[in-house]
Amino acid sequence: MAESNKERLKQILQNKSILRGDFTLASGKKSTYYIDARLTTLDAEGVNLIGKIFLEEIKKDTSITTVGGPTMGADPIVGSVLALSQEQGNPLPGFLVRKQEKGHGTGKLIEGNLNEGDVVAMFEDVVTTGGSVIKAINAVRDSGAEVKKLLVIVDREEGAKSKFEDMGILFYSIFQISDLL
Repeated sequence: MAESNKERLKQILQNKSILRGDFTLASGKKSTYYIDARLTTLDAEGVNLIGKIFLEEIKKDTSITTVGGPTMGADPIVGSVLALSQEQGNPLPGFLVRKQEKGHGTGKLIEGNLNEGDVVAMFEDVVTTGGSVIKAINAVRDSGAEVKKLLVIVDREEGAKSKFEDMGILFYSIFQISDLL
């Protein structure tokens, strides 16, 4: 079943999320394709499949106590994994990391359920060099939690995996870009 989930997710990503043209990525690099993963993570079937695949991967490590990631890429993924974990009788708490502290209310950088000492799996939709998610990882570490694993939908295969492994973070991607193009 896990393999059929992955194959169906591949179809959805290829049909909805891979755009062709001339794009500038968050890393500043130029690309002839863009992966708009939100078109898949904001699709009911797509986010359900991602949640199932990620939750199965998380369950392999019983030390993981909490899940989260940087807003916006991780928002629907976190929601999906939380709902599925509840359905399976092992509910996980979740959190989101803002790009910057909000200027009103509590002024938090991290929203939700993250506590000192938590062992965390973080999510991101797409990584190129990993720069944007590193800021979120550092915020989680600064809060006293341990980031054990990063799970991504697509690794663009431009250095992110080795960067995270050098940081002591296990890296899992459902797909490498070479699987999708």
